[in-house]
Amino acid sequence: MKRLLLTLALILSFLSVMAADITPISNAFKGGNASSLTGAMDQEVDIALPGSSKKCNGSEAVKMLSTFFGSNKPTGFSVVHHADKKDAGFFVGKLPTASGEYRVNITYRADGDKAIIQSI
Repeated sequence: MKRLLLTLALILSFLSVMAADITPISNAFKGGNASSLTGAMDQEVDIALPGSSKKCNGSEAVKMLSTFFGSNKPTGFSVVHHADKKDAGFFVGKLPTASGEYRVNITYRADGDKAIIQSI
């Protein structure tokens, strides 16, 4: 009986630790490739960029990021902090560009093992 309970506890803890994969988002920021984020955007996204802040649909958020990347060519991207809960999470990154360094905060919901961006 103790073995069964221990096994069940280990399985439940393993399932709760599984996190959404943020690698595609990180790679998109690293390469300045906003169009690759099309499938990672939620239906409605809060986005704040220098000079503008709004709630918009996913395709508009991709266009805004594309414009930003056009003016600020990324030279890398590194995740500084990452935290997950059951079905959501966030991460903070540093985005060095040709025109300066930016701090990027992204919140997302988990859809299986995929991260769906809710705010940038």
